[in-house]
Amino acid sequence: MSDRKEFRDLSTPEEAHEAIASLSLTPPPESVPLDAARGRVLAERVDATIDVPGFDRASMDGYAVRGRDTFGADESDPVVLDLVGAVHAGEAPDVTVEPGTCAEISTGAVLPPGADAVVMVERTDDLGGAIEIRTAVAPGDSVMLAGADIAAGSRALGPGTRITPREIGLLSALGVDEVPVHGAPTVGIVSTGDELVRPGDELDSSRGEIYDVNSQTIAAGVAEAGGEPVLYPHAGDDYEEMERLLRDAADECDLVLSSGSTSASAVDVIYRVIEERGELLLHGVAVKPGKPMLVGRLDSAETPSAYVGLPGYPVSALTIFRTFVAPAIRRAAGRSEPRTATMTGEFAVRERYSEGRLRLMPVGLVERVGTDEPLVYPVDKGSGATTSLVEADGIVEVHPDTEYIAAGETVTVTLFSPDVRVPRLLGVGEDDPLLSRLLDRVDAPRYLPVGSREGTRRLRDGAPDVAVVAGPSEREVDSEELGAWTREWGLVVSDPLDGLADLVDRDLRFVNRDRAAGLRATFDAALAALADDRGSSRAALAEQIDGYDLTVKAHESPARAVRSGKADAGLGLRATAETLGLDFVSLGYERVALLAAPGRADKPAVGELVDALADSADDRALLPGYDVV
Repeated sequence: MSDRKEFRDLSTPEEAHEAIASLSLTPPPESVPLDAARGRVLAERVDATIDVPGFDRASMDGYAVRGRDTFGADESDPVVLDLVGAVHAGEAPDVTVEPGTCAEISTGAVLPPGADAVVMVERTDDLGGAIEIRTAVAPGDSVMLAGADIAAGSRALGPGTRITPREIGLLSALGVDEVPVHGAPTVGIVSTGDELVRPGDELDSSRGEIYDVNSQTIAAGVAEAGGEPVLYPHAGDDYEEMERLLRDAADECDLVLSSGSTSASAVDVIYRVIEERGELLLHGVAVKPGKPMLVGRLDSAETPSAYVGLPGYPVSALTIFRTFVAPAIRRAAGRSEPRTATMTGEFAVRERYSEGRLRLMPVGLVERVGTDEPLVYPVDKGSGATTSLVEADGIVEVHPDTEYIAAGETVTVTLFSPDVRVPRLLGVGEDDPLLSRLLDRVDAPRYLPVGSREGTRRLRDGAPDVAVVAGPSEREVDSEELGAWTREWGLVVSDPLDGLADLVDRDLRFVNRDRAAGLRATFDAALAALADDRGSSRAALAEQIDGYDLTVKAHESPARAVRSGKADAGLGLRATAETLGLDFVSLGYERVALLAAPGRADKPAVGELVDALADSADDRALLPGYDVV
């Protein structure tokens, strides 16, 4: 039996920050070409070595004059000056403006000798060899003097300045082609686990393979924080291979990040690599999600490399990265902490919590009419659910001593980004292809396909604006029906069969929908009716169906199982069967209703959804078996 590593005493979040701060991951400064400097941070001051502009230049089209020659000129009493030539941008003047003369001049051109002002062309008339001036100008008018923008010897940009297009413009004006910047820490990323496959490669679900979410997610986070991500091949759960990859990364990078293999499982061996080939500073943090976190150092060819082990579940990995690792990368890259975007809102439901750890609770937001404060609701599908990454808008920190957050309580949300836009509509309920099309016509919606049963419950709790429910329901909910449609349902099959009775009587493999789906409730009602006709029970007939308890969540999943040969029949819709090119046995029509929570029917975004349903004729024409009622 394999040895199982128990967690040491969990460190506090403060101790985790201190452990990471003790690591050395700051590279030396470097010079980069100007065209590669955007987003980098200046390591030292840049002084101007030239005047900008380097000459007195005209700031508009007109005539270069001596200001004193125009004194007293106006519309009723203009002065006339002899025209002695012209000066255009990019050429040296070949004329001199003497008293009583002027020279035509273009915007940006060098002011010719003798001139000290420019009269705009709109205040002049060309008399043929002479120019009538109808306004007086003072010396310096419409002229940018040499060094007026920035003078040679002056401080142009200071250390710590993040280079944006504005700074690149100034550096270009100064003729700077290489920029001294803080080095970007190189961060090696190693995802562990025999089950991982890189996106784009062939996936074998029969072996339990899953696509690697963490490598690209964390790499994007590293780049956003100012580091240079380096992706390494996957490490399996083999000690020697894991050791080799981590040592390669340590030799080549300032910081090594791994994800997975950090918990107390017998196969999670990465902590052993760190203990035996480096120094383990921390194993386990009192935070949720993300308890199985490692901090240490890895031996390398030169100085030890900093190391942080992230949990394997994507939500946990990204949460720990954002909270503990990204700040360290920003410091190493010379970047300041980004502007923290926070928002207060009203918590929608009562949420119990009493685990003695700091909880970084993912939450979603939804706009409320009549107030700037949104409604806040928890988004917690478990750390392994990647959709939590996009369904949440930020984090609410829940103190370890908190027993619960009350419905209606004001909470502070730390947004994932200042660019987060609060959804205008939150819908929950049945997974439906017509609904997906309708939502495309609503500005900034969010829809959670949790099924009709769960959608009804959440509507009762008060967070969503609308719920879409299908099939028979035993639960009453206070709501307003805004519209409804019907969809043809039945069995998606690989070979023809004779209705529901055939499914029960023949030895067929079946894929069902989960109990939260309204379509499942409709199917169970039909099965109960068949049982009554036979003098039996629904449970007895269900036992005769091979795969009745094999359930999936999405409306296309049973049909895809049929198409792949994993099943002979699946519960589904005619629209899905025809989309996937499969046969279909109709069992009837199911009603789908759009319900609004009390007081939400007048919300503008809800109105957009209702209007989309009213105008859905083209969509229904593309979805066989659909009609509005």
